[in-house]
Amino acid sequence: MTARCVMVLGTTSGAGKSWLATALCRWYARQGLKVAPFKAQNMSNNARVVAAPGGALGEIGSAQYFQALAARCRPDVRMNPVLLKPERDTHSQVVLMGRVDEELTRAPWRGRSERVWPAIANALDQLRAENDVVVIEGAGSPAEINLKSSDIVNMRVALHSGARCLLVTDIDRGGAFAHLYGTWAMLEPSERALLAGFVLNKFRGDAALLAPGPQQLQQMTGVPTVATLPMWWHHGLPEEDGVFDDRVSASGAVRLTVAVVAYPRISNLDEFQPLKNVPGVRLRWVRTPAEAMGADWVVLPGSKHTSGDLAWLRAQGLDRAIAAHAQASGMVLGICGGLQMLGEALIDTHGIDGNAPGLGLLPLVTRFAPDKTVRHARAQLGTVRGPWSALHGVALEGYEIHHGHTVQHPGMATAHAVLPDGLGWQNIEGNVLGLYMHGMFENAVVLHALFGASAPSLDSVFDGLADFIGAQFAPGFLDALAASTSISASPP
Repeated sequence: MTARCVMVLGTTSGAGKSWLATALCRWYARQGLKVAPFKAQNMSNNARVVAAPGGALGEIGSAQYFQALAARCRPDVRMNPVLLKPERDTHSQVVLMGRVDEELTRAPWRGRSERVWPAIANALDQLRAENDVVVIEGAGSPAEINLKSSDIVNMRVALHSGARCLLVTDIDRGGAFAHLYGTWAMLEPSERALLAGFVLNKFRGDAALLAPGPQQLQQMTGVPTVATLPMWWHHGLPEEDGVFDDRVSASGAVRLTVAVVAYPRISNLDEFQPLKNVPGVRLRWVRTPAEAMGADWVVLPGSKHTSGDLAWLRAQGLDRAIAAHAQASGMVLGICGGLQMLGEALIDTHGIDGNAPGLGLLPLVTRFAPDKTVRHARAQLGTVRGPWSALHGVALEGYEIHHGHTVQHPGMATAHAVLPDGLGWQNIEGNVLGLYMHGMFENAVVLHALFGASAPSLDSVFDGLADFIGAQFAPGFLDALAASTSISASPP
């Protein structure tokens, strides 16, 4: 194994691990190194379709997918060997090496660790054998002492790979020095020895006011603070989990407001990041009818538990708001689980998701099957009517991840098929559109057709991240972090 491992740990979830790991992937790739990302276990309903052993396809967390693109390598399932996809507050689907594992899904949480560790270690070892640098992302905090005995994602990975670790904290939340010191204090001496530096993230204000905090922290722990990263609202990278950025914003004069329904088990929300970057488009995450008022579009995104999120939507009164919006000729878009909700009924005879009446905006019926569809998708839109007609003839490229199979309701008027093989439908009036394919807004042709504008390319976003950290870390520190030489660093 030849690769040096650089690991990003966090004092909490949301501290900035994912975006910093992505930035490091691009930074090291620009040094001419062969780089791969790795996260042993991710918990997220944002997933992408990637290569799996034997020419098959599987799914990994979106964060590792984007990190692989930043590293200029081909994404594959080894980069995120275990993916947990929450379906309820107390239940997650377990994806091992890209495929759903029903036995592990049923197994108790603490009983899974030793069963999945061999696959995790083997995937990491393979990546190390093939690359110069592996950038590893931790999960949550390495100081969760209640989970220490079953850890497979933080310090066990760090010790296995001999990784040099950065510990990042969100200083905007307050208590950053206590978070850093407390995390350090709860680690074993052998684990502390792997910490190469502390990183203060999301700092607003005069960095001179931090003194003497970093110096005192180094005296207490022996670990230097190697970077203070300013708050950066619009770096362009999708959030890994949840809807962290609820601020209503748009660049330039607002011409179009897009309301995305943020139900509890929302999935694949990262595909809407380009809308946040299109000039004149305001993206709004909505959870109540009042928040949806005045929107030009209402979007029902993917869901990891369609019937449950549909019940939540009804409890909020959003079903009536969406129906009124559609009746007033407002544009409605459903993607994957959102498409299923737009139909007449969800039928589940296998206990996959649940039975439920749909919203009745498309004459469709969805049946859930045990086998999961996981594949890349390419198709050309046929005749698209009404306010979505700008998409007529546009070629789409994306991916599918779903259990449901959707067909025309046999006793109702025929829906208008806009994509082959049941991938896309439209109502007769043309204002309601449903697609199974994720990723349409990541297509520059789609953005130009709908908005006459474009969003920054992913490559430019990755380069911006690399430029940012290159200016914030001390000269030579990142080189030394991935080399066999000793590290000497002081804040820039």
